[in-house]
Amino acid sequence: MNAIHVSVYGQVQAVGYRNWIKENAERLNIKGWVRNASDGSVELFLQAEKDTLNQLLSLCWEGPDLADVDDVLTHESSADKDITKFEIH
Repeated sequence: MNAIHVSVYGQVQAVGYRNWIKENAERLNIKGWVRNASDGSVELFLQAEKDTLNQLLSLCWEGPDLADVDDVLTHESSADKDITKFEIH
């Protein structure tokens, strides 16, 4: 199990980005969470197999129709066995 923190920058708040990420994460069986950050970005914590994480990371660049993604930054993290589903915080 791999885990990463992701920060997504651009026009990603108030455009349905968190719901869109949740739908795709659940479709890919990725566990974790997504939330708006105070700097206008969206923050994600994701855990799954590496190939599955890479699939969602590719989608992070697209986002929903109203989103305009400028950058996606990732940092490796430690898995949290207490996380059993994907949530919006």
